[in-house]
Amino acid sequence: MNTQLRRTAVAVAAAAMAVSLAACGSAKEASDNGSGGDEKKKDGPLTIGLLMPDDQTARYENFDRPLIEERVKELCADCEISYVNAKQDASVQQQQMNSMVTKKVDVIILDAVDSKSIANSVKKADDAGIPVVAYDRLAEGPISAYTSFDNEEVGKVQGQALLDALGDKADDGQIVMMNGSPTDPNAALFKKGAKSVLDGKVKVGKSYDTTNWEPGEANKNMNGAIASVGKENIVGVYSANDGLAGGIITALKSAGVSPLPPVTGQDAELAGVQRIVAGEQYMTVYKPFKPEAYAAAEMAVALGRGEKPDTDATVDSPTHKGIPATLIQPISVTADKVKDTIVKDGLYKVEEICTSKYAAACKKVGLQ
Repeated sequence: MNTQLRRTAVAVAAAAMAVSLAACGSAKEASDNGSGGDEKKKDGPLTIGLLMPDDQTARYENFDRPLIEERVKELCADCEISYVNAKQDASVQQQQMNSMVTKKVDVIILDAVDSKSIANSVKKADDAGIPVVAYDRLAEGPISAYTSFDNEEVGKVQGQALLDALGDKADDGQIVMMNGSPTDPNAALFKKGAKSVLDGKVKVGKSYDTTNWEPGEANKNMNGAIASVGKENIVGVYSANDGLAGGIITALKSAGVSPLPPVTGQDAELAGVQRIVAGEQYMTVYKPFKPEAYAAAEMAVALGRGEKPDTDATVDSPTHKGIPATLIQPISVTADKVKDTIVKDGLYKVEEICTSKYAAACKKVGLQ
C-alpha cells in the first residue's frame, strides 16, 4: 500500500471510530438522564430482581418483600419479580446480582449485605443497562435511585429517647453502645445520629460494632461490658435495633440486673414490641415499612420503563453524588404509644402482641 492510500485508510478508520464513540456516548447519556433508548421498555411487563440481605431480621420476609411485591402488581399486573435472599452472606449476594444481570432483568431492587463489596456487581448491572434501586441501605456504585429512612435521624430519635428515660440518672453511671454491623452504612448513620445527642451528656463505658447484626454477638458483647463496667454502673444501653436488644436484655437478666436499665431498639419487631409492653425494653423506632416499600416498587417500575423516578431528595454515597432519593421519617414508640402507632397502622393486631404471656402487661398499658 502506498503512503497516500495508507493515510486515507487511517482517516476513514478514525472517522468511523469517532462516529461509533459518539453514538455510544449518546446512548449512555440518554440512559443516564432517564430518557432511555430503544432498548428501554416503555410499557408492558417487566422483570424486577428483588434482593434482600437476610432472613434473621423479621421485617424483610414479613413486611418488605410482600409490600414491594404488592405495589409492583398494582402498578404492573404482568410484571414478574425474581426474588432472592442472601442470608447475610455478601459473596452470595454478589453471585445473585451477577445472575440477575445474566438473566437480563429490567431493573433491580437491592438491599445490600455489604455496601462496599457489592459495588462491582452494581457497576456490572449499570454497564448492562439495568438500573439499580438501593433499598434501605445505600450501596456503593452507580445507583439509579434510593429509598430509606432518614437514618441519622433514627439515631437521634434513639439517643434522645435514651436521655429522656435516664433523666437525672444520666450523671450516675455509664451507658453501653451496641451499634450495628460495620458493613452496613446505615449502622454508621445510626451511630452518628445517636452520638450527636448523647455526647457530653452521658459517659460511654463500652461501645461495640456488632458483626452481621447478630443478636448472639450482642449478647456476648453485653456480657463483656457487664464484666468490664460492672452491672451496678450500667444505667442504660443504646441498642441499634430490636434483635440486638433481645440479646442485650438476655445478658442483663442472666447477670441478675434488676430493674433493667432502659434499652433502645429499632424496627418494631413483634418480640421487641412485646418486650416494650412488658417493661423490659424501653423503646423501638417504628419505621412504617409500607411507604418505603411502595417507594421502591414505584421507582423500579418507572426506571424499568425508562422514566425518571418521583423523588424528593438527593443523597451522596462514597462513590456517587446526587442520587435521587425518597427519605421517610422514623417514629419513636414507647409502651404508651404502641396502640396509636403500630396497632393503628395495622402492623400488628392487639391479639398478636397480647398473647397470654403478655396479657397482664397489655392491660396495664391500656393495650386491649
